[in-house]
Amino acid sequence: MGPATDSLTLPGSMLKRGFWLYVWRVETPDGEKLYVGRTGDSSTPNATSPYARMGQHLGHARNQNALRRRLAARGITPEDCMNFQFITHGPLYPEIAKAEGDAHHIRMAAHIPLRDIVAPMERALADDLHAAGYDVLNTVACKKPLDRALWRPVRQAFEVHFPRLGGLAPR
Repeated sequence: MGPATDSLTLPGSMLKRGFWLYVWRVETPDGEKLYVGRTGDSSTPNATSPYARMGQHLGHARNQNALRRRLAARGITPEDCMNFQFITHGPLYPEIAKAEGDAHHIRMAAHIPLRDIVAPMERALADDLHAAGYDVLNTVACKKPLDRALWRPVRQAFEVHFPRLGGLAPR
């Protein structure tokens, strides 16, 4: 196969740092596969943009390329996939601003409550997509309780792209 000319349109909003939920929809030689994720680290007080996270997923840094590794675990090489669609929703909350002189633990104390709201939404999204019959590459482990009132509009936003979600009873 020779050179290819491709195009990618990126909305400016995907450059905003904060707490986002996202789904990768990958058209593979073995059919459609999904990967669910979020921005808003568990280990740092940072919450990057979806744009920054997007490239990491398909890169070669082992501690950042979860989508590449999940595809490989299924015997799929990302370069052999036909299309990648990156569906994002957010920012649900902005990244915690770093003020002059703020210690890491002070920012982390402000970051954790937001992370603990978004992380169970990530789990609910992965679980609901799987329950609706989508082939989800990953499972999300989170023991934090889901805020159902906050979750409802988020799920509705993803139903636009994943219509089978609408057939499930709401949480």
